[in-house]
Amino acid sequence: MATSTSNVQVEALPPALDSTSEPPTIFDGTTRLYIAYICPYAQRVWIARNCKGLQEKIKLVPIDLPNRPDWYKEKVYPPNKVPALEHNDEVIGESLDLIKYLDTNFEGPALLPNDPAKREFAEELLSYAGEFSSGVIGSIKGGTYVGAPFDYLEAALSKFSDGPFFLGDFSLVDIAYAPFVERYQPLLLDVKKYDITTGRPKLASWIEELNKIDGYTQTKVIDPAEIVANIKTKFLGL
Repeated sequence: MATSTSNVQVEALPPALDSTSEPPTIFDGTTRLYIAYICPYAQRVWIARNCKGLQEKIKLVPIDLPNRPDWYKEKVYPPNKVPALEHNDEVIGESLDLIKYLDTNFEGPALLPNDPAKREFAEELLSYAGEFSSGVIGSIKGGTYVGAPFDYLEAALSKFSDGPFFLGDFSLVDIAYAPFVERYQPLLLDVKKYDITTGRPKLASWIEELNKIDGYTQTKVIDPAEIVANIKTKFLGL
């Protein structure tokens, strides 16, 4: 497993498809990843695609979520959410399942180590990912201490000392958390004047090293201010 992303290509990002857009020719043999540029769940799978060097094999199809086309629900993915992957004449969803699916079913650098202890810890961290996100938003809405989820990450980053990432080397675990930390860091500075890296050197180093991974940084296409405004409106009622 390598952290190098020298095989990551720079690609021209397509415009998002909205209610006026025609659908692609579904199930024509093309593998498509349906995303939304602002969605952290979709960003997880986009990062995995990039880090495995699959830009030529998996076509990005961005969807305009506020004005999504009817055909997306009717013809592509009935849950009407992103991400979704069209592959081998079926469409599957759920971001954590999809990043594992890409790692298992496509070529490119492995994004999980072979070490059994690390794989076990990976499952523990992936299982916590939903609780992490809900914990941050819940603490903001409830006016309680916001640091606990980040204390968990700091402790998790201390488990293995052979690299700056959760499992030492960059992995699916980092991919699972990256889009959310990317959003919560500016959000908490804005609404709580709270810096998530203060007193958390491992987390600070992780963020710094993460931003050296091309497969991740190429997915950071939304202005942080827009991200903060979106979360405040959608989740916090601000």
